[in-house]
Amino acid sequence: MVRLRGAPAADYITAHVNADAAQLELEGVTPRLAVVRVGENPDDIAYENAAVKRCGKTGVAVKQVTLPGSATQEAVIAMIDWLNQDGSVHGVLILRPLPKHIDEAAVCAALSPEKDVDGITTVSLGGVFAGYSAGFPPCTAQACIELLEYYNYGFAGKRAVVVGRSLSVGKPVSMLLLNRHATVTVCHTRTLGLRDICREAELLIVAAGVKGVVEPSFIAPGQTVVDVGIHVGEDGKLSGDVVIEGSEAEAYTPVPGGVGSVTTAVLVKHVVEAARRQTKG
Repeated sequence: MVRLRGAPAADYITAHVNADAAQLELEGVTPRLAVVRVGENPDDIAYENAAVKRCGKTGVAVKQVTLPGSATQEAVIAMIDWLNQDGSVHGVLILRPLPKHIDEAAVCAALSPEKDVDGITTVSLGGVFAGYSAGFPPCTAQACIELLEYYNYGFAGKRAVVVGRSLSVGKPVSMLLLNRHATVTVCHTRTLGLRDICREAELLIVAAGVKGVVEPSFIAPGQTVVDVGIHVGEDGKLSGDVVIEGSEAEAYTPVPGGVGSVTTAVLVKHVVEAARRQTKG
C-alpha cells in the first residue's frame, strides 16, 4: 500500500503561500489570522499551536484571542464583532466546538463572510454547494482534495463514497468531489449496508468521527482511502476512523501524518487569499 503522507503536500502548499504572502508584503500588506479560542480544550490548543506554527513558516501574522470557558455568548459575539472591524485582521478562525452554553450557530453567523477562512458562514457554505467562489470551503474538506491532487489523483468519472455528513467535512467534501466530476455517494453511521456500499467505491473518504467505523472488510482491492478521523487512545496513541491494517487498499492517508498537516496549510492559504481579496476590494 502507498502511504499518502500529508507533509509533502502541506510543504508544497506552503511554498506557494510564501510567494503570495511575500508579494503582499511588498504591497504593504501583512496577512493576519486571528484565532479565537473559548476555554482550554486540549484539542483546540493543539490545533491552535499547529496553525501558529504553520503561519510562522509563511510570514502570516497571528493574533491569538483566548476567552475563558465561562465566557458568555454575548462576550464571544462582541469579540467577533471587534475582529470584524479590525482592518489588520484578514481571517478569523473560531475553534469549535464551543462550550455548550453558547449558541454556536449564532457565533458563526456573527462572523463577517469575507474573514471566514474555515467555511463556517452560510455565504461560504453556499459557495461550496452552489459551485461559486464566495468565501472558502471548510479547511479539512479542502485539505482532502488538495492532498489527493498533490498525488495526481484523477477525480473525473471516479466512484467516490464519503462516510460522514457534517458541515465541516462530509457534506462539503462531497460537493467538492462533484465539482471535480466524481460520482458521489454520501453515507453515515446509520447507513444500512455500509460495508457493501464502501466496497463499491474507487475513492473512500471517511469522516464519521467514530474510531474504527470502517474495518478492513469494508475496503475493496485497489481503493484509495482518505481517513479524516483522529482519536487519542488510553495509551496516548492516535488512530483514525479506518482500520487500514489487513485491508487491500492501494493507497491511504496515515493517522497521524495524513490530512491534519494539509488542513493547517490550507488554512494559511485561505488567510493569504482573503488578504488579497480585501486589498483588491
